[in-house]
Amino acid sequence: MGMNYERMLTRGALKKIMNGEEIKDPVMQILGTRKIAGSGANDRYRLLISDGQNLNSFAMLASQLNEMVPSGELTEFAIIQIKRHIISNVTDRGKGSKQVMILLDVAVMVRGDVVGVKIGDPKPISESSGQDSVPNGSSAVSDASVANKKVSPIKPPQAVHSSGMNNGLQKDIDTSNIHPINSLSPYQNKWTIRARVMSKSAIRTWTNQRGDGKLFSMDLVDEQGEIRATAFNNECDKFYDMVEVNKVYFITRGVVKTANKKYTNLNNDYELTLSGETQIYPCHDFDDSQMPAMKFNFVPLNLVKDYDVDSMVDIVGVCQHSTDMVNLVSKTTKKELKKRDITLVDQSLSSVTVTLWDNLAEDFDGSLQPVIAIKGSKIREFMGSKSLSLMGSTIMQVNPDIEDAHRLRGWFDALPSTVEFNSISARSESGSNSQFHTIKSSQLAQLGGGDKADYFSMYAYLVFVKSDSALYKACPKPDCQKKVIDKNDGTYRCEKCNDESENFKYRLLLSAQLCDTTGSQWVTMFQEAGEGLLGVTTSEIGKLYEDSKEDYSDIFQKQMFKMFETRVRAKMETYNNETRLKVSVMNMKPVDYKVASSKLIADIKRLSGIGSSVM
Repeated sequence: MGMNYERMLTRGALKKIMNGEEIKDPVMQILGTRKIAGSGANDRYRLLISDGQNLNSFAMLASQLNEMVPSGELTEFAIIQIKRHIISNVTDRGKGSKQVMILLDVAVMVRGDVVGVKIGDPKPISESSGQDSVPNGSSAVSDASVANKKVSPIKPPQAVHSSGMNNGLQKDIDTSNIHPINSLSPYQNKWTIRARVMSKSAIRTWTNQRGDGKLFSMDLVDEQGEIRATAFNNECDKFYDMVEVNKVYFITRGVVKTANKKYTNLNNDYELTLSGETQIYPCHDFDDSQMPAMKFNFVPLNLVKDYDVDSMVDIVGVCQHSTDMVNLVSKTTKKELKKRDITLVDQSLSSVTVTLWDNLAEDFDGSLQPVIAIKGSKIREFMGSKSLSLMGSTIMQVNPDIEDAHRLRGWFDALPSTVEFNSISARSESGSNSQFHTIKSSQLAQLGGGDKADYFSMYAYLVFVKSDSALYKACPKPDCQKKVIDKNDGTYRCEKCNDESENFKYRLLLSAQLCDTTGSQWVTMFQEAGEGLLGVTTSEIGKLYEDSKEDYSDIFQKQMFKMFETRVRAKMETYNNETRLKVSVMNMKPVDYKVASSKLIADIKRLSGIGSSVM
């Protein structure tokens, strides 16, 4: 039995792994576990592992796997398969740099109580591998969020200039041990990366209560990963002019911290902040032809609608058409902005609207329908439709020399002129991409119960409107809709505008009940939707309210018990510490029975097809 277990182990794997070789899914035995106390959730487990030939006491369990020890999965003598790991160089106080093997994903092949014995006669790895002391404490290991990283060593350059930088910086960089970008973590102090500058932002300035400041950021890439680096104030002045886009540099020292995914979609959980200790100098004697210039993670356009609002995505598509540039003024900063919308399409036969700003909007020429690749566009949503907007950090390339772009060009040029695209940026109330529900099915689907609003359509009857409270007196200013306070002296006060006036304007706010064969739903209807339903303006309704209550009531009664195609917005809202579902009507229009019948017939055929396939 013991011999069978011995055959399972990947003999000799430990020494190869610690020397930088990549061994796929090695099988090891655990010979002991030890808890290293940290602060609260920072407790870590150190393992003694064996491949039957060598021992390694420099093995750490990633924190997300901690529970495998107290649960009894990882115990003495257990045989495990290591599915993912990284080798991290860490600094132990007074003892130099050490290599720690961090286990990110393991599977138990045989429980320890079943094996019951140590397999073979494993010996410690030789001193040359640096295995002579144990880093003590959680600072010696990589954070659990490196779990998706799989790294291998990067070979050092054959030759490196030893002269100092022409910007006055002294060369004090160890180029004999280059770290891959995707091996960096906040727990490493000394590291050197060799990376190409994919992009560099303009210098941005800010002013707040703490003073003035400035920064620029650059996106770095090497053979195995990418990361954003940001320089503030002194470092901004120091490095901005010397760093050139598309050049390769050695970079050492800086602060590695968790990335803010609101501003970047680079495939890295971390980002760099350049510090006073950071040094950068060009990598001259290195064949950089194999180092990528930019890494895209393209998302097909038909899948963009499934991403959350404010997510960052990379896309590539053909510019089907573009709008004229328009000038507008920002409501918040009062600055003049330039804007242009372009429509991109791809092989998923979907289209999306992308908004360009300022110089990009002004300089863009879409007349020849170019291929556009965008890295880091932000998803926006309005009334149920998704669109994309370019940020300050976004990179846009026109007709890039990449395989995806060439493939798109050939596909688009061969398309027939009659092809139609499904726009994920079309307003939902247009019905082109509307989702229909019954009242009951919308409730069962818990629409509106998530973090964002849900939009859907339904065929429903209007059965009741609270006409007595359908109107309210609002501020007469065109851009204000706030309810005014009647002071009973001929004047009306608007708290929002902090102003009093002898005039007011009527506004509609309807509370109505809709009903279909499955249930009923109370809805709220605002001015535009209410006027569309009733067929008269609010000012006309207000005049009837003052002159003839009977005629006023008839306006509402005429629409009762009619069926409408209704577009609604559902969202959980909290008021006075009470959370409840609020359903607002975006649009109500008479049912086009020909279109509705065609839709229902198509639904019946679709459901019949599902039923027959199951049978």
